[in-house]
Amino acid sequence: MPKTQTSRGRVQDRASVAGGQDHEVKYEAEKEGVSKDTVKKAVKSAGNSRKKVEAEIGRH
Repeated sequence: MPKTQTSRGRVQDRASVAGGQDHEVKYEAEKEGVSKDTVKKAVKSAGNSRKKVEAEIGRH
């Protein structure tokens, strides 16, 4: 996924999940239908790549 720019000129990286950002963890948890804790554990074990996190969640 490409990096996009916000209206304030900041760059967003949609290809990663920031495990320390509650809103990103919440979004991914709702998207995958799992708890926020599950997402945080997946980020911790697989890294912050969105594809790897989703694959890690799918394994459990």
